[in-house]
Amino acid sequence: MQLMMSNVELASDSIVDRVYEQLKAMAVSYEFKPGERLNEGELAKRLGVSRTPLREALNRLNTEGFLRFAPGKGFFCRELDAHEIFDLYELRKSIEVASVRLAVKRARDEDIDALLKFLEATGPDPGERSSIELVELDETFHERLMAMSDNAEMLRVLRNVNARIRFVRWIDMDSINRSKTQAEHRAVVEGLKARDEEACVSVLEKHIDRRLDRITSAIKEGYAQIYMPAAARTAAN
Repeated sequence: MQLMMSNVELASDSIVDRVYEQLKAMAVSYEFKPGERLNEGELAKRLGVSRTPLREALNRLNTEGFLRFAPGKGFFCRELDAHEIFDLYELRKSIEVASVRLAVKRARDEDIDALLKFLEATGPDPGERSSIELVELDETFHERLMAMSDNAEMLRVLRNVNARIRFVRWIDMDSINRSKTQAEHRAVVEGLKARDEEACVSVLEKHIDRRLDRITSAIKEGYAQIYMPAAARTAAN
C-alpha cells in the first residue's frame, strides 16, 4: 500500500511539474496578455489536467512572481511594468557582483578555462541566431559564471530573475552590440582567471546596468509585439 501511495504521489508531482513548466513558458512569453485574468477551466481543459495540479502550478508561479493573484478574483498575468523590470535588473546586478566576488576566491581553474572556451565557441558575432537564442546563450554564460561562486541559492535567484526579465531582453537584444557584450564577458572571465576582484566587478556592473528609459522603450516595443498581430488579424477580417 505504501509503495502504491508513493507512486501516486510521484505521478501527481510529475503532472504538477509539467503543468508548471507549460504555464511558466506561456507567462514568460506573454502568451497571456498583461493584466489578463486566467480562466482556470479553459486552462485545465487545454493542458489536459484536473483543477488540482493546475492550481498548484498557478500558486507556485504566483509565489515566484510570474503571475498575480487577487483574492476572490483569481490569477492574472503580470503587467509589463518598467519599474518592476528595473528593480529586477538592480537585483540581478547586486547578486551577480556579490557572486563574482565569491567566485574569485572559489572558482576552479578548469571551470574558468571551460567558460573561456564557451565564449570562443559561441563567438562574437550573432550570425543567424534569433534573439531568443542569443538571450539563451547570454543567460547560460551568466549562470555558469555564478555557479563558480558555489552558492546554489544565489544561482536559484538569478534563474528566477532571468526568466522574469526574459521577454524584455528578447526585445532589447536587437539593439545590443554582441561583439561588445562578448568582449565584456571575456574581460570578466579573464579578471576571474587573474583573481582580480575589482576588475571583475567593474566590468560586470557596467555590463548589466540598464537605464529606466531604455527599459521603458523596450516595454513599449513589447506591447506592440503582443497586441499588434491580433489587431492586424482583426483588420484583415
